[in-house]
Amino acid sequence: MFEGFSPAAADFLWGIRFNNDRGWFEANKETYKTSLDAPMKELCRELYAGLTEAHGDLTLMSKVSRIYRDARRLFGRGPYKDHLWLGIAQPGEESRPTFWFEISPEDYSYGLGYWAADALTMAKLRARMEHDPKTMEKLVRQLNKQEVFTLKGQDFKRRRPAPSPLLEPWYNKRQGLSLSHEAPHDELLYSPRLKEQILEDWEKLIPLYRYLSTLSGDPDPRDVS
Repeated sequence: MFEGFSPAAADFLWGIRFNNDRGWFEANKETYKTSLDAPMKELCRELYAGLTEAHGDLTLMSKVSRIYRDARRLFGRGPYKDHLWLGIAQPGEESRPTFWFEISPEDYSYGLGYWAADALTMAKLRARMEHDPKTMEKLVRQLNKQEVFTLKGQDFKRRRPAPSPLLEPWYNKRQGLSLSHEAPHDELLYSPRLKEQILEDWEKLIPLYRYLSTLSGDPDPRDVS
């Protein structure tokens, strides 16, 4: 059963940020296992169970990140990550909407979005807004009523005319798209209530998830006949 994280998790993540080498990691590996790896895996298991129980028609898989960086992509960084995350999404291509939770030395976050929304995915989303703005406008109105998540992503440098003012913040996302809730380490992070709070908040995002999860089946709007 998930019992919450502990302050030792933050201490370890700060430690690995400033001591990113094998010697320090091996000396503190047991702390990593008990304060981060084990609770993250249990949180992932329970979040996945909660989502699939509430929405059994969704085909989902779950994943917990490894602390080890890909040795081929270190780019001068140490061999270990100073943050861990879990993701729940449909199996398949990388560019798919994902429910996530992440913990770093400074804070934690959770929400719904794309790890890597490629140009085609974003083009399909804009095409949907152009051809059927009312459906997306209904979703945006619902999302604008909540105060948990904030829209994030990289905007075009030169703004594009959107189908409506309501859709403009969404239409002008060039890369990356997410609704994210961020918080400093607090009592909730250290409590079993974290799981229930995440599931309760994720429920607000289910209609958007269903909308985004079918984008991959849309035709490429960049094709010119």
